[in-house]
Amino acid sequence: MDQKPYAVVEWNDTESDAKGWLCAYNFVNHYCGGGTRMHPTVTKEEVVRLATTMGYKYKACESETTGGCKGGIAYDYKAPDAKDVLRRYLNAMAPYIKAGVSIGGDLGVDYADVLEILEDMGIGLPQTKEMKESAEIQQYIRNHDDACDMTYDGFKMYDMITGYGCAHSLDEAWKYKKGDEGARVVIQGFGCVGASMANNLDQMGYKVVGIADANLMVECQDGLDVKKLIETRKPKGEMDPDAFESNYIVRENTEWLDVDCDVLVPAALEDVINKDNAEKVKASLIVEAANIPVTAEADEILRNNNVDICVDFVANLGGIRIYDSLVFGIVDPVPQQIVDDTTSLIRKQTRLMFEEADKRNMSHRAVARELFKPDVFDTPDI
Repeated sequence: MDQKPYAVVEWNDTESDAKGWLCAYNFVNHYCGGGTRMHPTVTKEEVVRLATTMGYKYKACESETTGGCKGGIAYDYKAPDAKDVLRRYLNAMAPYIKAGVSIGGDLGVDYADVLEILEDMGIGLPQTKEMKESAEIQQYIRNHDDACDMTYDGFKMYDMITGYGCAHSLDEAWKYKKGDEGARVVIQGFGCVGASMANNLDQMGYKVVGIADANLMVECQDGLDVKKLIETRKPKGEMDPDAFESNYIVRENTEWLDVDCDVLVPAALEDVINKDNAEKVKASLIVEAANIPVTAEADEILRNNNVDICVDFVANLGGIRIYDSLVFGIVDPVPQQIVDDTTSLIRKQTRLMFEEADKRNMSHRAVARELFKPDVFDTPDI
């Protein structure tokens, strides 16, 4: 059973109908980290579940410095005043941020916007007193800030690292399963994670046969032109139908489970695979590029149907690993070093999870929750 979260804070905007929450699940060395998401469907319960997952994710990340937290704002991230809402949310959460709660970006929230707002507020990158007093950490933070402006394969580092990590988790699992080369992949979500993952899978020789965004689903069993779809992608992860080839099939975006594939990747919202649709899954492998995309009820159905799962807090830990590895000096601010560090760790933990699941005859999630259960519950920096 999960430890209860250390603290949950609720916020109500004074200038809109936005509502938000901050959950600090566990502190390690007086510090915790996690992203902030903005979407009309966000709830307090979702934020708590996400923060709990972050605690497990940092453990899988082998972090000795950071616990898990999460922020969430129930508001339309496409609204013209979305950044103003984010600013007021961060202002409300400033006392917690100053006490060691380091919140960044997530679905609907650009990490660069968070850093910009925190700079404007005079906070900068969230730190503990010990971090502020360490000349070494201050240099590492400058390294981190430099890395934020670097690119890899045409993507900003923070825009690609989670997706590339998920691609390597998929590849490690598929090789462990001894799957055929050129496996067919469907990706639900084409934001930073979905787009960068599609790019890396395309490089590895996988065939991306379906992509769903907020508006539609596009399918081609011969393989989509991933590079063209990325180059013509609109803001907020939306594809441009004008870039589609004549042999592409356009579907409703709710039909992503109807496309034949070997590997399925939910890379957007939570709970999208549930008891009502889990039987429709055609793939033999699911890679959780999104956080908590599969419900507990769906887990049981998928296990009975012999569908393997690359669990979210193992597959998509890239965003927190890049932060931890730079801010605490594990790697130098060199793009290839950062990518190699992240992807090798994810491959290691993915293989461990699959080997232990087979050895113990348990589900991948049950094994992962044993292997990476948080075991440090510290206090804020006060």
